[in-house]
Amino acid sequence: MLDGMTTYAVAHLRTPTTNDDVIRYIERIQDTLDPYGGRFLVHGKQVEVIEGSWPGTIVIIAFPDSAAAHAWYASDAYQEILPLRTDHIEGSAIFVDGVGPDYDPRVTAAALRAG
Repeated sequence: MLDGMTTYAVAHLRTPTTNDDVIRYIERIQDTLDPYGGRFLVHGKQVEVIEGSWPGTIVIIAFPDSAAAHAWYASDAYQEILPLRTDHIEGSAIFVDGVGPDYDPRVTAAALRAG
């Protein structure tokens, strides 16, 4: 992962539920994101499935770069609240780097064809 490129934390929450622990997690998460420049892009929205199946919902958080995303996830502040969510909601989470403003999928296709 390249530093300097926006990195996204993406969580597929397959069994979203609401209880006191989850509400406490939601109340406290922004304070864990602020020191690392994290900001929600998608949170708790109903998804519209256009292909396949998608149980649950999705959360997308943007970070300035990969180092910030990893530092946030490993931080004591986030690790302290993480079980408030994971003990009640089944899901998966990933980090993925975005593409730059000049990204052209035709260049990627040409490299794949040549490789």
